[in-house]
Amino acid sequence: MQQALMALIDAIGRVLGTGGGSADSERGDVPGWVLVTVMTAGLVMTLWLVADDQLSQIFSDAIGSVTGP
Repeated sequence: MQQALMALIDAIGRVLGTGGGSADSERGDVPGWVLVTVMTAGLVMTLWLVADDQLSQIFSDAIGSVTGP
């Protein structure tokens, strides 16, 4: 999982490091939505790393209660 986190950080650097330099008025706010998306993915991965066992147990309990004893 640490390898995936490092790959995510590397991808962030590559995305934010590409400026392009063109003055296209139709370009929009790409860095803003990219940053929000990448930060959301980072938060999900961090939560997953920290609480993997607990989340698995919660899921198993929920499925077990739906399908019966």
